[in-house]
Amino acid sequence: MIANRFLLMHKYVRVIELLSVQAGIPLREALDRFYLSITHDEMENGISDMHCRSDGYLAEELMAEFVDNTLVS
Repeated sequence: MIANRFLLMHKYVRVIELLSVQAGIPLREALDRFYLSITHDEMENGISDMHCRSDGYLAEELMAEFVDNTLVS
């Protein structure tokens, strides 16, 4: 299912702000991490209805995704 673009953009803002707070990183870095993430791709393309998940869940997914990526590098 593809989400309404307006609602999806507002969801992105909330998730990016929450990621910034939870990870203790600047908003700019949270923004970069979000838009380069698999989670963003899944939300953007309506995969697994990721856009329907809570903001907190999505922020945790993003943090876990980047922890996994740093372990691989």
